Amino acid sequence: MPSLFTRIIAGELPGHFALKNDDLVVFMTIAPTRRGHALVVPRTEIDQWIDVPADLSTKLFDTARRVGLAQRAVFGCARVGLVIAGFEVNHCHLHCIPADVMANLDFSTQQHGTKAEDLAEAAALLGAQLHRDGVPGAIG
Repeated sequence: MPSLFTRIIAGELPGHFALKNDDLVVFMTIAPTRRGHALVVPRTEIDQWIDVPADLSTKLFDTARRVGLAQRAVFGCARVGLVIAGFEVNHCHLHCIPADVMANLDFSTQQHGTKAEDLAEAAALLGAQLHRDGVPGAIG
C-alpha cells in the first residue's frame, strides 16, 4: 500500500508544494510546529533515511539546506532546525522548521487543524523565495 506521502506526491491527496523535481518534493506539513514548517521528501518511497542511496541523500540534504536559507529569509527566524524522526510516516522525510528557540522543534506543539489557506500561503512564500534563489523545480 502506498504511503501517505506517495499519495500526496501523486496528487491523490491534497498537498501544498513549494518545490517539485524529478527526485524529490517540498511541501508543508499539515501539523506544523511553526509557520513555514516544510518537509523534504524523496519521490521514491524509502522507509528510513539511512536506507536512502548516497546520491539521493546528497540531493535531499542540499535541498533541505536551500529550503532552510529560504525559510530564514521569508519567515524571519533566527535558525532553521532539521529533524529526521522517522516515526510518523513510513516514507523518509526531513522536517525543516523555522525556529527562534529550541522549543520550536518540539513536536508536542504541533498545530493540528492548520487551515489549508495558511499552508497554501506559506508554500507560496517559500516557493517564491526558492525560485528567486534559483532552485530548480521551485514553485513560485
